[in-house]
Amino acid sequence: MSIGTAVVSFKHDPAEYLEDILANIAKIESYLSGYTRAMFEADDRTRDAAERCLERICEAVVRLGTRVTDLMPDQPSRAIRGMGNRLRHAYDDIDTAMVWDTIQNDLPPLKKDAERALAELRSKQP
Repeated sequence: MSIGTAVVSFKHDPAEYLEDILANIAKIESYLSGYTRAMFEADDRTRDAAERCLERICEAVVRLGTRVTDLMPDQPSRAIRGMGNRLRHAYDDIDTAMVWDTIQNDLPPLKKDAERALAELRSKQP
């Protein structure tokens, strides 16, 4: 296996990070459309895809930095960052029920807040 050196370039526009959050939520919604918890737990491929999207969502929150508090004050940004760390570093000990519950209970309000924040940012652009 060959892994090259990656150059990491962070975007600086918070709207782009909010768009990343919303795009990954949309992917999860499409992957899990019609799924029950039992189906999710039994489908490794879909579970892996959803977890990867959650990682991206968490990383977008990290990249928003201190702006996340102003943009989405009702979101538990510290807990979101913590989940990203668990998904990346404790990948061998992920609780599938916790992932399902996060998707079902935490993503809808995050989506709503990200949509609102993005609309506010866009309304301020010239």
